[in-house]
Amino acid sequence: MDILLSSVSQGLLWSIMAIGVYITFRLLDIPDLTAEGSFPLGAAICAISLVNGMNPFLATFLGMLGGLVIGVVSGLLHTKMKIPALLTGIITLTGLYSINLKILGKANIALLKEKTLVTMLQGFGIPKVYAVILLGLVFSLVLIVLLTIFLKTEVGLAILSTGDNEDMSAANGIRIDNMKILGYMISNGFIALSGALLAQNNGFADLNMGVGTIVIGLASIIIAEVVIKNLSLGKRIASIIIGSIIYRLIISLVLEIPGMDTQLVKLFSAIILAIILFIPELEKKFPKGVRR
Repeated sequence: MDILLSSVSQGLLWSIMAIGVYITFRLLDIPDLTAEGSFPLGAAICAISLVNGMNPFLATFLGMLGGLVIGVVSGLLHTKMKIPALLTGIITLTGLYSINLKILGKANIALLKEKTLVTMLQGFGIPKVYAVILLGLVFSLVLIVLLTIFLKTEVGLAILSTGDNEDMSAANGIRIDNMKILGYMISNGFIALSGALLAQNNGFADLNMGVGTIVIGLASIIIAEVVIKNLSLGKRIASIIIGSIIYRLIISLVLEIPGMDTQLVKLFSAIILAIILFIPELEKKFPKGVRR
């Protein structure tokens, strides 16, 4: 039960990051590695704000704002300077390493004695794991609802059209560069927000906490797509929460194996992602009608 509750609480917070990855990876068909830098950026901004006595809600918002700004930077590099998407992400996350170090002032900052959103809920007598679950549910569901509504607007549909067919979108008067920049911005805003929330949950912000972020996000997305098929866009975005929780549960169970070296977590994450990505290919080769 402890493993399950921990997986649910962690999965809910990580799902916000996975939804951000989904926006660029699936909706815009852009492999954006900026996530590896914007995630710790959100955590760093939030942590340094909390250490300086800022209200946790405002500190969390500032963390998200940092992601929005860096999303614009990546978007401009990709669209206006015509740098390929993968190289854009590498350039941005490389630059963010120095920026994050400058914000933190050192490799990591502890928040154990600081007032955070988690400790605020604990102040009402709610155990930490349930406080994190409540926090994750509120933030993830609100963001999913807002994102789903936004994607049904004219601008949202333009973003979806840009991801589906750039040439056709441009022919219909859609400014595809602007749509990409907006997508980058929303995506990295979500990712930075997840970093800010996880920093408050973990009790620290670390310079290297973004390593492997893109793997976690992609794994959560693919798991959701494999487990639950044929969903509308809004439900598909919501299903990423389930994918994220399942992923965290798998990692937690792997760590429970006797003698397991915790330093191998990233290796197992990569292996799990590779297996998950291979499942759709297996389904193509062995359709349900020919399985025995």
